[in-house]
Amino acid sequence: MVRSIIYTLAAIALCVGVFIGTQIFIRNQFVHFNSALQTLYDKIEDETATREDAYAVRTMWTDKKSKLQIFIPHNDISYIDYWLSEACALIYNNEYDLALGKIEVLLEITKNLPDAYDVKLENIF
Repeated sequence: MVRSIIYTLAAIALCVGVFIGTQIFIRNQFVHFNSALQTLYDKIEDETATREDAYAVRTMWTDKKSKLQIFIPHNDISYIDYWLSEACALIYNNEYDLALGKIEVLLEITKNLPDAYDVKLENIF
């Protein structure tokens, strides 16, 4: 009986540890990506952004999404891909005003998306 309780508590502790570790990992990935987007946003505002800047952010996202696909549904990742591709195309065509709007959307997504995967009561039920 005591052994069963100990095993159950150990399993619960292990699950909580995995959930918290996953939450920290996801948040860190989005913090780094958000800072790269913020740098690109600043360059777009100054109209100094080049297609290499945009593709560098896209390459960074490609690396991060390969790790995040384990934890995040593919629809959320595709949503970021969509907005980032549009922003890259607009930067390539020097349409900075339109690209700025796309990057603003991406900044908001990367700020709010990790909250959807936090270990909180409203995300569980």
